[in-house]
Amino acid sequence: MMVTNIKSKILNLLKQENNVSSGEAISKKVGVSRVSVWKHIRRLKDLGYEIISSGSGYHLIKSPDTPFTWEFPEREDKIIYYDELESTMETAKQIAGKGAPHFTVVIAGRQTKGRGRLKRTWISQDGGLYFTIILRPYLPPFQSGKVNFMASVSLVRVLRAMYKIDAKVKWPNDILVNGKKITGMLSEMEADSDLISFVNVGIGVNVNNDPSREEPNATSIAKLLGKSVSRKELLAAFLDDFERRMEKADYGKITDDWKKSTMTLGKNVRIITIKDQYEGKAIDIDEDGALIIELKDKTRKKIIYGDCFFN
Repeated sequence: MMVTNIKSKILNLLKQENNVSSGEAISKKVGVSRVSVWKHIRRLKDLGYEIISSGSGYHLIKSPDTPFTWEFPEREDKIIYYDELESTMETAKQIAGKGAPHFTVVIAGRQTKGRGRLKRTWISQDGGLYFTIILRPYLPPFQSGKVNFMASVSLVRVLRAMYKIDAKVKWPNDILVNGKKITGMLSEMEADSDLISFVNVGIGVNVNNDPSREEPNATSIAKLLGKSVSRKELLAAFLDDFERRMEKADYGKITDDWKKSTMTLGKNVRIITIKDQYEGKAIDIDEDGALIIELKDKTRKKIIYGDCFFN
């Protein structure tokens, strides 16, 4: 039995029991020795779990808000957690190339070299949620943008439902609340012939951190609500919602769903790409996710990728 599965089973038992669970009872239900139970309990305590041990057994008082692999029952085989990484995108790219399955999730407590679009740095403080999902959709490469749209629409709806905040999408993949950035997304794709091999979607959510000192135009869930929230619950809800959408593969509808959640269309914008800048009014997005803007001379420009700023 995998170590993570043992921890998951022990924690599930402790969470289900209102009173003390004996080492013998846990041993029988999990299928390991009492010594093994004791070792796993000790390790969980070292990781921040508040567990009272007594002659009659164990009692879970409090769990840390850390998205450990075993905190996601039935997903343990596809979730990989690190206390610290340079970048979840880089690690996900490596394991995707080695055949990691669809919907594998790489999570980091902190990133030392987190990346945003156009090679910008994503500040990755303690308390935020940083992860990359490896996806293998049955799509041609030119439609990979629909996967990003599906992820952003799913996260917007989860944020609205869980925290009652007015989250909106800004092209291409940012999520803002009251005009301030709360989430950033980055995607990378590799293709094999005329089909996608994998799309990695990296997501950073400002949850219990305060990014406003370094990024005045950013905010966090905790700042908006005036209290801390569970990163584990947020990630679990998003993964469940996003996976359901991916299973339905309703890509033909996703651009319309995105338009209903966006704050970009109808605004005067400045778009920065790797080589150029454009200014105009955001008119529409096409079915593949490209932004269409109307320039000052009334001509229209289709932009596939870039950073968007409101004028």
